[in-house]
Amino acid sequence: MFNDIGGLELIALVVLAVLIFGPDKLPKVIQDVSSFIRKIRAFSESAKQDIREELGPEFKDFEFEDLNPKKFVRKQLDQHGDDLGIDEIRNGFNLKKEMAEVTDAVNSREGESPSSSGGTKTSLTKSAETSLTKGPDLEKKPAQDERPPFDADAT
Repeated sequence: MFNDIGGLELIALVVLAVLIFGPDKLPKVIQDVSSFIRKIRAFSESAKQDIREELGPEFKDFEFEDLNPKKFVRKQLDQHGDDLGIDEIRNGFNLKKEMAEVTDAVNSREGESPSSSGGTKTSLTKSAETSLTKGPDLEKKPAQDERPPFDADAT
C-alpha cells in the first residue's frame, strides 16, 4: 500500500503526527486507525464470501484478482500454454520482410504499363503507377560535393 514512501518521508510523517496529536494521544489514535482498518478488511472479506456463495459451486475457484484485465489475460495464457499459437503469430510478423516485399512490388510495377497490370486496379497498383519522383532532375544522384536539390513541397 505504501511501497513508494521512503525512509525520510516516513520520519516526516511520524514527526508531523506527534506535532498534531501530541505524544499523549498518539498511541490512542494509532490504535483507533488500526482497528478501523481491521474492520474494513473484515467487511471486505465477508462481502467476498457472500458473493462467492451467491455465485454458486461452479465459481468456487473464483478469485476477485482475476477481474484485473492484465492478470486475467496472463492467467488464461498460462493455462493454455502455446495451444493458441501466439508464438507463431508473434514470429509471423516480420516488418522488415513485409516492407521489402512492398518496396519490391512498388518498384517492379513502376516500370510496367497500365495495361499489363491486369483488369482490376487496386489502390496499390494505382499508387505504383504514379511516379514517386518530382521530375527527371531528381532521378539522378548528386555528386559527392554537390548538394541535393531543394524540394519546397517537402518542407
